Amino acid sequence: MNPIARFKISILFFIQFFIWGTWGVSMGSWMTGLGFSATQIGTAFGATSIAAMISPFLVGMVADRFFPAQRVLGVLHLVGGVLLFAASKTTTFSSFYPLLIAHTLCYMPTLALVNAVAFSEMKDSAKSFGSIRVMGTFGWIAAGLLIGMLNLGGASTQFVIGGGVSVLLGVYCLLVLPDVPPKAKGQPFSVRSILGLDALQLFKDRSFAVFAVGSFLICIPLAFYYSGTERFLTQIGISGAPAKMTFGQMSEVFFMLIFPIMFSRLGVKKMLVLGMGCWLVRYLCFAYGTAGSGLWMLMLGILLHGPCFDFFFVTGQIYVDQRAPVQMRAAAQCLIAFITYGAGMLVGSIAQGYVIDAYTLPDKTVNWSPTWIIPAVGSGVIMLSFIAFFRNPTRVQPTVEG
Repeated sequence: MNPIARFKISILFFIQFFIWGTWGVSMGSWMTGLGFSATQIGTAFGATSIAAMISPFLVGMVADRFFPAQRVLGVLHLVGGVLLFAASKTTTFSSFYPLLIAHTLCYMPTLALVNAVAFSEMKDSAKSFGSIRVMGTFGWIAAGLLIGMLNLGGASTQFVIGGGVSVLLGVYCLLVLPDVPPKAKGQPFSVRSILGLDALQLFKDRSFAVFAVGSFLICIPLAFYYSGTERFLTQIGISGAPAKMTFGQMSEVFFMLIFPIMFSRLGVKKMLVLGMGCWLVRYLCFAYGTAGSGLWMLMLGILLHGPCFDFFFVTGQIYVDQRAPVQMRAAAQCLIAFITYGAGMLVGSIAQGYVIDAYTLPDKTVNWSPTWIIPAVGSGVIMLSFIAFFRNPTRVQPTVEG
C-alpha cells in the first residue's frame, strides 16, 4: 500500500472514531442529569441503529455509482457536525432526539464508506486492514480520555467537541483523501440497485447468510455494553468511568496488532466464534464483579472489548470485502452495517432500556447483576448456534485492487 495513502487513511480512521467517542459512551450520564428515563436513554442510544438501517444502502449506492466516496464522506461529516452542535443546545428529549437522529443519519453511513476507501487502496486487506483500522481505536481512546479528564460526561460540551471535529473531518475528506471513483459508474440500474438491494445476492452463499444472521443476533447483547456500562460503573462507585472504559480500546489496539497472525492461523470461523465467546465472558464479569474485591472482574470485562470487537467485527468486514464483487463493495459494507449497527443494535438498545426499567429499584438505582446475566445468556446461545450452522469458507483470495 502506498505510504502516503496509508498515512492519510490512518488519520481518517482516527478522526472518524474520535467523533463518535466524544458522546457514544457518556451521553447516558448527560441525559440522566436532565431527568430522562431509562427507556428514553435506550431509545437515544438506538438512534445510531435506526440511522444504520435507513441511510447506508442509499449512500453505498451513491458511492458505488455516482460520486467519489471521499466526497460523499466530506459532505456527510460537514452536515453531521452542524447537527451535533445543534443537539448540544437542547434540554428536552423532544428537541434532542430528532437532531440526534439527523446527525446519525449522516454519521452511520460513513462507517462503511471509510472501509470502502481503505479497501480500495489495499492489495491484501487481511494483512493491511488491521494496522490501519487500529487508528480508529486510538481515536476513540483519545476522545474517551479527553471527556473523562475534563469531566465532561454529564455536560453538553461533549457534543460541541464532536460537532467541531466532524466539520474538520469533512474538510479533510474533501481536500486530502485519495480519489475513490465510483466503480459501477455508467452501469444500468434499477429500483433494486437504487435501494442498494443488489448486495442481497450475497445471501445465496449459505456461509454469508449464516454470518449475517449471527451478526444481527450478537449485536443485540452488544447494545447492552454500549448504552449501559458507563451508567453501571458510575452507579456502583467507579470514578472516571468514561476514561476507564478506554482500557477496552487499549485492549483493542493490542489485538488489532496481532490480528493478521491470528487471522491467518485461525481462519474466519474460529475468529468469529472466539469473539462471541468473549462477549459471554465479559457480561458474566459485569454480573458478578464489584467495585471492591471484584474490581478485577470489571476491568477484565472492559479489557475483553478488544477481542470482542476485533475478532468479530474486523473479521466480518474483511470477510464481506473479500466475498463481494468489486462493483458492489461499498453497498456490501453498508449491508453489514445495516445488519449490525442497524437492526441488531436497534433491537438491543430498545431491549436494554426495558430490561433496565424492569430492574430499576424504587430509589432509582438499578439491580445490575440480572441486567448483565440476560445478554450473557443470549451471547452463549448465539455462539453455540453459530458453531453448529456456520461452515468455514474456503480460503478467500486477497483483494488485488489498488
